[in-house]
Amino acid sequence: MSSEQGVTAADGPHRSARRAGRVPMRTAVRRLARRIARVTSFARARPLNLALQGGGAHGAFTWGVLDRLLEQGHFRLDGVSGTSAGAVNAVALAAGLMEDGPDGARAMLEDVWRAIATSAAPGNALSARLPAGWSGLSRTWSPYQFNPLDINPLRHILRDRIDFERLREGSPVRLFLAATEVSSGRARIFRTEEVTEDCVLASTCLPNLFPAIKIGRHHYWDGGFSANPDLITLISETSTDDTLLVQLTPQREPSLPTTADEIAGNVNRIMFNQPLRREIEVIERSRRAAGPLPGFRGKTQRLREHRFHLIEADRHTSQLDEQSKMLPDWDLLVRLHAAGREEAEHWLEAHRAAVGRDSSVDLYDRFFESRLPFD
Repeated sequence: MSSEQGVTAADGPHRSARRAGRVPMRTAVRRLARRIARVTSFARARPLNLALQGGGAHGAFTWGVLDRLLEQGHFRLDGVSGTSAGAVNAVALAAGLMEDGPDGARAMLEDVWRAIATSAAPGNALSARLPAGWSGLSRTWSPYQFNPLDINPLRHILRDRIDFERLREGSPVRLFLAATEVSSGRARIFRTEEVTEDCVLASTCLPNLFPAIKIGRHHYWDGGFSANPDLITLISETSTDDTLLVQLTPQREPSLPTTADEIAGNVNRIMFNQPLRREIEVIERSRRAAGPLPGFRGKTQRLREHRFHLIEADRHTSQLDEQSKMLPDWDLLVRLHAAGREEAEHWLEAHRAAVGRDSSVDLYDRFFESRLPFD
């Protein structure tokens, strides 16, 4: 996808390849020179970590953010922490960068999200094998009953596009993918050298829809229950001093939920934002503490001095039905992709120069409104 081309609903998830034509040598050379210049610029750019929150189909917003950042090319990505849909975006980003730099990453992200939309389309061979009304069944039946074969379209999407062995050996960014250990509820962070197809599936495993993913001796559910996304490991194990957080789930519900669907949606919002709030609380404690925090010796200084940046989706996702996270309709994905690009553009115009110098968001004020839980 070139910088002059956007993704539109008219393209459809099945967009066919354009007929190849002969390109004059001079044009081909100019294109190659521009690509080399973009890759060189990307390598010399300011370092930046990414922390990508989960949110199901709403993760297409993050696709849009990444698409604009890669197109713009002023940052060199170091570590990428991702949970659930954020983990899918993270491995697609890393695999694409490994193949063909920023252009390859943009193409891979688009390909993955098109495949997600296709897998959810009526009559698709993958989705058709799921029991009719599976989302309704999940309220009363276990996935071990209505999905005993563990059918998961995402498995095929990842397997067909990403060479995980190559990724473990040569990823140009450090990956930190979060899943939740079923037995303890603790977060398990899978690093680059551990990342497999199953790690991504574990990070995206909603327990009411899919059987737990077994890795080694343990079973895992969606990482959103325990680290959404992980910040502390990302900061502690990278040398980069700036992290951009892409937050999908709105922080607040503006009105009192009264219907069953509204209450369920708000419970999910609280539950999946709470791990992030806990991590931000630890970071804020580190900045207030006179000495090292218990359990964080050697990390406290990094947490104190780290610079944060934030792109939020709530202006675009707060009015969407909770069920929209589970329904990756192509029109919705395109709208969210465009929204992500728009918000990334606003952030770049306002805060690009802050990277490497200052935080562009006050996490203390943003998440706790100047009232910390330990005040």
